[in-house]
Amino acid sequence: MSQPVQIQTTAPEHHTCGCGGHDEADPVLDVRAIPHAVRHGAVFGAFDAIPAGGSLVVVAPHLPTPLLAQLAERAPIDVETLVAGPDEWHVRITRRAAS
Repeated sequence: MSQPVQIQTTAPEHHTCGCGGHDEADPVLDVRAIPHAVRHGAVFGAFDAIPAGGSLVVVAPHLPTPLLAQLAERAPIDVETLVAGPDEWHVRITRRAAS
């Protein structure tokens, strides 16, 4: 089912890329369909696009403890488990401002 496309002449004030779109409260990245060999790289790319104070929800087949440790090495983060398995985990990762 297709949705009508609305073309805006200017981007909303809170959106800075100029594409004319808007952001959801927390983007969701379901990594279960991403090949394991590139899964962490995909999350790193999405996380790097999140500004300080912003969040990303990752949906994974297990609690992504090693991934969370790697993200914490990249930037200070807060982690909140929204769904705790057993078949899927939803984890909100919030980038904190560097101190």
